[in-house]
Order: sequence, then C-alpha cells, then structure tokens
Amino acid sequence: MASSEPSVPPLADLVAAMPFAASLGVELHEAGADRVTGSLPWSPQACTVGGVLHGGALMALADSVGAVCAFFNLPPGAGTSTVESKTNFLRPVTGGRVHATARPLHVGGTLVVVQTELRDDEERLVGHTTQTQIVRGGRRSTDAP
Repeated sequence: MASSEPSVPPLADLVAAMPFAASLGVELHEAGADRVTGSLPWSPQACTVGGVLHGGALMALADSVGAVCAFFNLPPGAGTSTVESKTNFLRPVTGGRVHATARPLHVGGTLVVVQTELRDDEERLVGHTTQTQIVRGGRRSTDAP
C-alpha cells in the first residue's frame, strides 16, 4: 500500500487494495490518522472447530485495519508493510461481527506501531493486536534533504 496523494481514498478502494482482506469480507467504516475502524462478519468458511472464528481471520482483520492506520500516518510517497504482529485472543467469536479499532502507538520515520482492539457485537474484548509497520520510501518534512 503506498501513500502518494494528499486526498483521502474512498474506504472501499482501501479495502480493494488488500485483496485478501476483501475476500474475507473486511469492511472499513472510518479512517484517519488517529483512528481506523472496520469489521468482519462471522462466516462458517472462516471458522475452526466448533464454529469459532479462526484466529487467522481475526489477525487478518487487525492487520488490515492496522495497515490502513499506518497508511494514514505515512509521509507523501511512502508505502508500508507489516514487519511484526502479535495478537492476544481473549474470547471466542461464534457469530455476529468482529469490530476493530486501530490507533497509532508510535509514528516514526522508519516504523509505525499500531494497536488494534477487536470486539464482538456486545462490545466485549475478543482480541488485542500490536503490529509494527515499516515505512518504505517517502520523506517526512522534517527529514534532511
């Protein structure tokens, strides 16, 4: 994902830029530098034993929403890619939607660290992800020429 224009792309275009997220059904609801929200519907195709939403699906939601958060914190012309991600799973999801809220923890010239909370329809915390995104290319206005 690369940030090359100062205008904000439509949310559907941001998801379309991540085909895997789109194929899972990830939706974005709000996106900006301070906060990105999105969700993923439960589906039997994304489950493991007993109808529990697979941890990989939860991680994909967190990674996708977190990547968009990092994207909105990039300097012009830069791109981003996940270099590290850690998720704690706190309760199973057996129906409804999972709602993700990503916020930047650190925005630097080389790395952006994002924290994403995953909650069920009853607003119970089902997971927490901390991920590190590398800043590829671009220059912040404070960088030396």
